[in-house]
Amino acid sequence: MERETAALSPGHAALAGAAAATVWAAAEPLDQRVFRLAYSDIALLGKAVTRGPGWRAAGLALHAANGAAAGLVFRAVDRRIGGSRRRNAVAFALVEHLALYPLTVLTDRFHPARGAPDLPPLARSGRAFAQATFRHALFGLVLGRLTETD
Repeated sequence: MERETAALSPGHAALAGAAAATVWAAAEPLDQRVFRLAYSDIALLGKAVTRGPGWRAAGLALHAANGAAAGLVFRAVDRRIGGSRRRNAVAFALVEHLALYPLTVLTDRFHPARGAPDLPPLARSGRAFAQATFRHALFGLVLGRLTETD
């Protein structure tokens, strides 16, 4: 596939990342049923900052902000790699997943809401790893599609 010719602006990359993270959040209820695991990244983020009724809104806001930051990092990486932006976005998301998933040992041990139904132990769970892989692939697909130029 030939390289898209238009440059990806920082604003476009950040918005695409935030949108991809929002799609991820919207897909959580479905993937929780498919993987038979109640794990939620929105709960992970939101319940880290509040245990009150605002945890979901806080989690969504933090997740979108993380997505925006990932979009900006992706922009920098993509500019150096060249090639298909869609393929690069999926690869970027999966590499990020593989690099950071080992940190779940810290979540399992130190998260203030560890043990809640939506925050089961993750580090040694093959199902949690598969679920997170799916979520990152979805993020990459959406990021790649939203950053493509015609």
